[in-house]
Amino acid sequence: MAAVDGVIRVLVVDDDPLVRSALSLMLGGQGDIEVVGEADNGASGLSLVTELDPHVVLMDIRMPVMDGLEATHALHQRPTPPAVVVLTTFDADDHVLRAIAAGADGFLLKDTPPGDIVQAIRTVAAGDAMLSPSATRSLVSRLRSATPTDRSTTAAERLTALTERELEVAVCVGRGLSNSEIASELYLSIPTVKSHVSRLLTKLHCTNRVQVAMVVHDAGLV
Repeated sequence: MAAVDGVIRVLVVDDDPLVRSALSLMLGGQGDIEVVGEADNGASGLSLVTELDPHVVLMDIRMPVMDGLEATHALHQRPTPPAVVVLTTFDADDHVLRAIAAGADGFLLKDTPPGDIVQAIRTVAAGDAMLSPSATRSLVSRLRSATPTDRSTTAAERLTALTERELEVAVCVGRGLSNSEIASELYLSIPTVKSHVSRLLTKLHCTNRVQVAMVVHDAGLV
């Protein structure tokens, strides 16, 4: 979902009113970001997404009524879901993997510096993924410790559905390159890269770039 006139519409979903207030105050000072609403649980967040049509949702994990992982999964069943950045106080491997599996485009700890949170919002709004350094370490550690045989074989089989160019783009995604970096490396236009990434998501049955990267990692290509 593209931002209109360069303004990124953000919805904050967190059961702590102080956290919501702090995030809204911080983001309100950014000229290219507008906080369009706040919700105190995942169910309310889903309703507000329908009503307010945000580009990005900042989503807490642990909330009453419906937690952030369930809400993120529900959002990604929609035809045109917003990007979701999961914000949590818990830096655990399981949380990282479950958030990615649910379709989160970013994973950050709540003690992440404000400037990095702002940059994460801009990054996912542009169609790229954003993981905190600690989350990246957790993900890589889990992938390295996983049993390689079945995962690598399955991943390699999934990649056979790609064209040669799509595979090149997939490997770049697996290396963590942004669309602009992929465009520069492969001598493509950014719209062309975006088209390739969109086809990757469809062919690999992934909901975001991080899941594509996991397939490429499992196949041993990066």
